[in-house]
Amino acid sequence: MPTEVFDFPGTRAAIAGRLEIPAGPVRGWALVAHCFTCGKDQLVAVRIARALAAQGIGTLRFDFAGIGESGGSLAEGSFADDARDIVAAAEAMAAAGKAPALLVGHSFGGAAALAAAGDMPSIRAVATIAAPFDVTHVLRHFGEEALAAIERDGSGDVTLAGRPFRFGKRFLDDLRQQDQGARIEALRKPLLVLHGPLDHVVDVENATAIFLAARHPKSFVSLDKADHMLSGDGEAEHVAAMISTWAAPYLPKVELTRDAGDADVVAEETRAGRFQVAIQAGGTSFLADEPESVGGLGSGPTPYDLLSAGLAACTTMTLRLYADQKGWPVERIRTAVGHAKRKDEQPADLFTRRIEIEGQVDNEQRARMLEIADRCPVHRTLESAAAVTTSAGAPPAATDPIDAHMEAAARLVDG
Repeated sequence: MPTEVFDFPGTRAAIAGRLEIPAGPVRGWALVAHCFTCGKDQLVAVRIARALAAQGIGTLRFDFAGIGESGGSLAEGSFADDARDIVAAAEAMAAAGKAPALLVGHSFGGAAALAAAGDMPSIRAVATIAAPFDVTHVLRHFGEEALAAIERDGSGDVTLAGRPFRFGKRFLDDLRQQDQGARIEALRKPLLVLHGPLDHVVDVENATAIFLAARHPKSFVSLDKADHMLSGDGEAEHVAAMISTWAAPYLPKVELTRDAGDADVVAEETRAGRFQVAIQAGGTSFLADEPESVGGLGSGPTPYDLLSAGLAACTTMTLRLYADQKGWPVERIRTAVGHAKRKDEQPADLFTRRIEIEGQVDNEQRARMLEIADRCPVHRTLESAAAVTTSAGAPPAATDPIDAHMEAAARLVDG
């Protein structure tokens, strides 16, 4: 999936952003706000943005002013400025024809997202991850001595996670003026609150306060053993998958169609996990992966699952074609296919197929349909040799028409 530079003017400085583009059809657009002093390139922001893109949701991640590649300074900024920059990001996306429908904020970015969402007309749903309810929560990490120096001198240095940052008194004063409870109550947008009960940076009671302040529709997901930064294997991707599923009803409806010349199937690495790939096939997109037991994320069917699915789909379609041709009262056909490797046998690959036929068909008709199943084009391909050619570079233009499969099935059924 491609990543595009997406810079835009913020409230008081130029803001640096990166847009994660889905490999297939775009279901909608999202905006991700990073945690306190983290930045757009911090692992959790990157993983969530790319995992959402893998689900078909194009996502912008950006640096708040004074962080990473964005201009400005923390010493001159405030929480309100961060919220306004989220609004500016949405406006820039809308101007580019990518108006975000989903707003996601992690930690302090989640608080800023809650503060900004009411001023973002395109946003249809908001999700927060490990967000504080009271934004002054971040001051706990400053230390009394640093806070006193900022109050006395107008600005001062604070060490956070081993890195020095400079903050001004304006930042402190602005935090103390925020009324997040009133904002959340007035939000009137679907809200998903995700938080780990073992979060030692922002305790889970903050999620309780956010959830109680919000009006319905609202949902809460406990992140089990996840830490504040979702640093465990696959945790960020798991969170993104939950957000994507929850947000689906609030995203624009996308009509998926297959163009006449679009016969190639494309698999591209998402770089989420070791094996996960985004598949483009038949005008739609989905993930393929390997199970967790062999180092994958378990986020989609395996290649052999897909091969089995091809046989199952072809069998069901071929039988429907035959039943309709004969005028038989077949109501529904269901084909299940399994795959196994056999030791010391040839061929080593065994596909087991079970076919369920509903309707008022007699035993003779049912037996005939089981015979016809062996004529489905994919069945015959698997039983015979197939040629595969390989070349470097972009996939070549499609050589077979879209209807090649049904034409083959019709010829086999007629024969």
